[in-house]
Amino acid sequence: MKYAKPLPSYLSKRYTGWRATQFEENKAWYARLADEGQRPRAMLISCCDSRVHVTAIFGAETGEFFIHRNIANLVPEYKPSEDFHGTSAAIEYAVRYLHVSNLLVVGHSDCGGVKGCMDMCCGNAPDLEDESSFIGRWMDILRPGFDRIKDFEGTPAERLTALEKQGVVVSLENLMTFPFVRDAVEAGTLAIHGLWNDIRDGSIEVYDGKTGEFEGI
Repeated sequence: MKYAKPLPSYLSKRYTGWRATQFEENKAWYARLADEGQRPRAMLISCCDSRVHVTAIFGAETGEFFIHRNIANLVPEYKPSEDFHGTSAAIEYAVRYLHVSNLLVVGHSDCGGVKGCMDMCCGNAPDLEDESSFIGRWMDILRPGFDRIKDFEGTPAERLTALEKQGVVVSLENLMTFPFVRDAVEAGTLAIHGLWNDIRDGSIEVYDGKTGEFEGI
């Protein structure tokens, strides 16, 4: 593949530094992970946004979390087809084969994907409406959430936050359309959680399914 280039020097230097320090100091643990396979305690579905660092937020060790990232941390409905389903495949693997006991959907503030959905649903992003837009078609998942907040009165920032949180709620609802997720939840072997992280102040709010509200930790 003639277009593939060598790593940038700063990444190569960071790797050699990690290999000589963190890896070297924990070789036995990495060997155990390699020999025994992974046994993550939880799956986290978070946004691709580079500012969202879920392993750092929760102080996770290598091998502790099974992490899937996508635009706006969305979960589609369960719809088997001949299309590609990266998010659905990750969920299936985590629940059916890794048997994680907790599944967290982690939304965040100032989400560009959610902002794109807001603009698209308000008719201000014709490029996302185009059928060839991968982002637009992915953000269609959040349209039900927009319908719930479209009459919400508030500042643009408050409306965006409301839609970000709806993204978490819609994803939790869609998770329960997966038969193996629903079965595990009803059997008590899996718990699903919705979180929203404010990247400016570091706070986290957790969705309460009984009240329908997000509450701070």
